[in-house]
Amino acid sequence: MEEITEVPSAKTEPKETWRDFVRFALIATAIVVPIRLFIAQPFIVSGASMIPNFQNGNYLIIDELSYRFEEPKRGEVVVFRFPYEQSKFLIKRIVGLPTETIVIEGDTITIKNAMHPEGFAWEQGAITSSGRPAEQTVTLGADEYFVLGDNRDASADSRLWGALPRANITGRPIVRLFPLSKIAFFPGVWADR
Repeated sequence: MEEITEVPSAKTEPKETWRDFVRFALIATAIVVPIRLFIAQPFIVSGASMIPNFQNGNYLIIDELSYRFEEPKRGEVVVFRFPYEQSKFLIKRIVGLPTETIVIEGDTITIKNAMHPEGFAWEQGAITSSGRPAEQTVTLGADEYFVLGDNRDASADSRLWGALPRANITGRPIVRLFPLSKIAFFPGVWADR
């Protein structure tokens, strides 16, 4: 015959329970806060400037660590602090790199740099074409980038407010979590051209 004995209930004093809660809260804060401040941060896309690649309401996780070890590259989508209102974040695609000259004629972008002094036409991925005549030439400084929205008609970008300082770049999207039907790693990446 098997015998069953009752397990005495564990009674903890309220003081001990409170200490455990505080200890847990401190450990969780010590783990979450550095990750949130220095490694990854959530953002929600607001507006139509990056259609068709990002829609209004997309929930993104931004990698804030990579650009501490490497420089942003042409074609990458970046989240940055707006140069004229530091509390506001924008999302755009990098077109021009430091010291390059960017020539815009309609939707054609020509890039001139040390390797290509005559310039080369940048083959873009999916953009919402403006179809409008536009002409602009910009030469970037040593720590400046030229950024454009993928939806050229609905984007306030470097064409309007000028070059983006390197110090303003926060990071790049590594995950799109919402909408669920469009979950993706490294969203907005164009196929190599």
